[in-house]
Amino acid sequence: MSSIIVLGGHGKVARLFTPLLVEAGHRVTSVIRDPAQRDEIEALGATPVVADIQILDIDGFAALYAEQDAIVWSAGAGGGDPARTYAIDRDAAVHSIQAAQNVGPSRYLMVSWSGSRIAHGVPQSSDFFAYAQSKAIADAVLRDSGLDATIIAPSTLTDEPGTGLVEPAGARGSVPRADVAAVVAAAVDDPRTIGRTLRFDAGDLPIASYLARAESG
Repeated sequence: MSSIIVLGGHGKVARLFTPLLVEAGHRVTSVIRDPAQRDEIEALGATPVVADIQILDIDGFAALYAEQDAIVWSAGAGGGDPARTYAIDRDAAVHSIQAAQNVGPSRYLMVSWSGSRIAHGVPQSSDFFAYAQSKAIADAVLRDSGLDATIIAPSTLTDEPGTGLVEPAGARGSVPRADVAAVVAAAVDDPRTIGRTLRFDAGDLPIASYLARAESG
């Protein structure tokens, strides 16, 4: 059993992987912004903690990490306002990584997207640029952090039922959120995923087989 803190605990993917982590025997602390979400988080088996990660500084994140064994970042601004996107998907994410460097834990999983690269190719005029830029920066910081990091990088998310089957990401793929959640839950306890970026679509490989075969990228 380990203690895992989930940042962005009320997000769609987080609400799917939280019960998987609990079922696997982990103690899960779920950080949420809205106190009205407490009951829903408790129903998933997690302990809710109310904090606005958009305004937390490095010390604020560090305070959340006491007695935790792993961090899962699953927060995001959800598009829209570029300023809020930069504040959460870039700045808060980087602060959360720096806090882990300062006080631990060393295990850190980032839920990202398959196109997250410095050369992401999204034009600056696009409404998607703020997100693409933020994720590329946060992921680069995580790779350079020295933490035991895994970047979970699915392609376009859907609400289709999960299949438990994925494959390396292609040019225009998609994947159910349920399968992303399953990859997160499997990767937490799989040391082979440390130092790797897992870019994937829906596919034909059982998740365990994909994790065993996937290359860093």
